[in-house]
Amino acid sequence: MSIIFRNLLRRKIRTSLTILGIGVGVTVIIVLGTLADGFQAGYSSMMQGSKADLVLSQPDTMDVSYSAVKEANGAELAAMPEIESVSGMLQGLVQTESEPFFIVFGYPEESFMLERFKVRDGFALYERLPRELRGKPILLGSAAAEVMDKGVGDTLRITSTTYRIVGVYETGDVFEDSAALMRLDDAQDLLGKSNQVSLFYIRLTDTSLRSRVEERIAHKWPDLLLSGTSEFANQQSMQTILRAFVWVIGGLAIVIGGVGMLNAQLMAIFERTREIGVLRALGWTRQQVLGMILGESVLVCLAGGLFGILQGWLLLKGLSQITVLMGTQTGTVSLGLMAQAFLVVMVLGLVGGLYPAWRASLLQPVEALRYEGGSARVRRLPFGGMAVQSLWQRSTRSLLTLGAIGLTVGAILALEAVVQGFVASFTDMASGTQAEIMIRQADIADTTLSVIDERVVDSIAAMSEVQSASGVVFTGLILPDSGVMFLLQGYSPNDVIIQRFHLVEGRRLAGNRQILLGRLMSDTLKKGVGDMVEISGMRFRVVGIYETNIGWEQTGGVVTLRDAQNFIGRPRQVSMIAVKLKDADQAPALVERLNAKHPGLYAALSAEFAEEMPDIQSSNAMLDGISLIAIAAGGLSVLNTMLMSVFERTREIGVLRALGWRRAAVLVMILREAVLLGLLGGLAGIALSFGLIALMKLNAALGSWVDPVWSWDIFARAFLLSIFLGAIGGLYPAYRATRLQPVEALRYE
Repeated sequence: MSIIFRNLLRRKIRTSLTILGIGVGVTVIIVLGTLADGFQAGYSSMMQGSKADLVLSQPDTMDVSYSAVKEANGAELAAMPEIESVSGMLQGLVQTESEPFFIVFGYPEESFMLERFKVRDGFALYERLPRELRGKPILLGSAAAEVMDKGVGDTLRITSTTYRIVGVYETGDVFEDSAALMRLDDAQDLLGKSNQVSLFYIRLTDTSLRSRVEERIAHKWPDLLLSGTSEFANQQSMQTILRAFVWVIGGLAIVIGGVGMLNAQLMAIFERTREIGVLRALGWTRQQVLGMILGESVLVCLAGGLFGILQGWLLLKGLSQITVLMGTQTGTVSLGLMAQAFLVVMVLGLVGGLYPAWRASLLQPVEALRYEGGSARVRRLPFGGMAVQSLWQRSTRSLLTLGAIGLTVGAILALEAVVQGFVASFTDMASGTQAEIMIRQADIADTTLSVIDERVVDSIAAMSEVQSASGVVFTGLILPDSGVMFLLQGYSPNDVIIQRFHLVEGRRLAGNRQILLGRLMSDTLKKGVGDMVEISGMRFRVVGIYETNIGWEQTGGVVTLRDAQNFIGRPRQVSMIAVKLKDADQAPALVERLNAKHPGLYAALSAEFAEEMPDIQSSNAMLDGISLIAIAAGGLSVLNTMLMSVFERTREIGVLRALGWRRAAVLVMILREAVLLGLLGGLAGIALSFGLIALMKLNAALGSWVDPVWSWDIFARAFLLSIFLGAIGGLYPAYRATRLQPVEALRYE
């Protein structure tokens, strides 16, 4: 073990860079994994702390924030003799003045759940004094109050409404303590869910009566889901989505770091060929040599894992001071997550070190002792200058570095094309309605959470410039059997914009509880015209099959506006408004008038609407984060490669300097090689991006949502990124090469 440590410490810079590259991937796993763990732990703690026996909710929703149950059902539940008490709860995801994603809870005055909200400062929500204060009362969780720097008496703006903070509470659950508590009717007004709750907490008079209650509720409300508290917490699809991000993004960074490690270990063998020959001559077996190299790889990966965990913990501590991050715990890292990270790096160490170790074990002692450095034979290409020839002479190293750059550029390119594709397809959808203006609620966390009163639709339709104004409802859910995302859209059957769905079978909607299925969804569910489809507890008869030129629209269905409103629990509310004008030239002026007249709404030209959606802005922010991570990992790989190149070519650089080469000429030579490596990696990344898109399309749950747009600016940014990676990775090695003194360099062994 001591010789392994000494070998790594002899090459401090190379070892440090490899550790950094692997650590970037581990940091991503730790940060995103902690958010996913916190999300799940928060729901579990909230359910257990409720001291309820059962939970009644809408089935198959992505998160409880999207669930909708009639508030009136609570009185019928309370009247059942097996039930001791019932409490409705409304949960929503909103934007505040400082938080893009913030959770609010709404409870009725008689709720037994209010017992767990211990008021640390100020007043309880339903006390007399808060009722008399100006502004709607709200209680902040202790964690949210600390991060937002808010206290009793302060105001908090949520979307377009201002609330008065009358108290600060604690529950002991960081999920709830990072949120806010308000009266149920205020929450219903804020979230546009009049007479609706997200779920009901149910306490039984005796737990042995559960089966009887389940039978009674299944008979009375077949479209709702009754489950135990722990079962309900595990059913939230948002956890699965977050965990997918953990392994996709973290896996990408770790693979790039692993390529760097493989490169470093392979070059270490070339550099230590004579040393390995001496060890073999002294009696070391091939197994011992293999164990030494493999041990170095595993040790480097373990060090990268430790560094990544530490860096992730520090990043989480910093995040916990500036954001509540949807109520997840950001101050601790679970042992299970650390174990997963170490398992990944251990596998990486074994896989990445296996080939270099095997290659080292095959070295013959006599041949290894004769080794003088460089290649056994000079291989020259019939074309290309010094930079091309230098990369060709070290083809293994160059190919590995090309792989790291290609993964970096390819992943970013593919994701950017997918995001631009979604923007283009949503713009096509808007133009398909023939509307010049699209309107949504302002200051929302997600477009599916947009709430607009239908009376606004009528008032806009009555404007002299407007030919028609149509309300649209859409929401997403996860189908339980297939795990496929289902997009549900609601239109008025008599509205002209519903005509954009091209029917290939059946007829158009004529009434409620009917559905038009997209062709892809029809094939997935194996349902045709005349069949019944159950979606989140509601049953619809398929009356038609449609096709559009937008892939993700075919992964869902179209129902009447009333059915869609009932489905999402927002009667007389729409998600968006499509406005068709009598004169299209008046659109820019009318957009300004609408935004001034309705400050709670956001109007935009149809061509610009998609790019300014909160979903797209969140996707762009995510893409920026992924790009930063990938650039860090890819840049370290290039830096490591070029630095090794300088070390290996120390005597060559000394000869060039002795022959009169200036420092500037040496610097340009090394930088030229690095930039050329970056450009070649960029070409590999472009090819890889097409492969990644093809892999995405193979996934049944994801493929139909992937419709990339390959524009020239995406490829231009890819080449600029590859040049940047090459330049930034080659800058320090080039500088280091210029500092070599000719005499010292010529002595280098």
